[in-house]
Amino acid sequence: MIIDFISKVFIVLALIFMFFGVYGIFRFRDFYSRVLISSKVETVGFLTIMAGIMLKTGFGYSTLKILFICLMVIVTNPLSTHAVARSALKSGYKISEENNDD
Repeated sequence: MIIDFISKVFIVLALIFMFFGVYGIFRFRDFYSRVLISSKVETVGFLTIMAGIMLKTGFGYSTLKILFICLMVIVTNPLSTHAVARSALKSGYKISEENNDD
């Protein structure tokens, strides 16, 4: 009963974090800032949701599979974000110097 409540709290917190992260993506104007925010939102939100699902399903074979998926995301997400940002930098994409305050 308590574990079910804690798992729901994890899932709701992840959804709230993802909501504010998407808001942050629209708030920033720079490509590199958006890439950084999207990477953090994806990683932390996904891992928090998976932690909630692991608690909800109980400890067993499915939890081991979810843990393996989480480890893969922890390794591949920073690498893919770095590759996207580096390719933008190598192609000559510059940060604009304009300050467009709303």
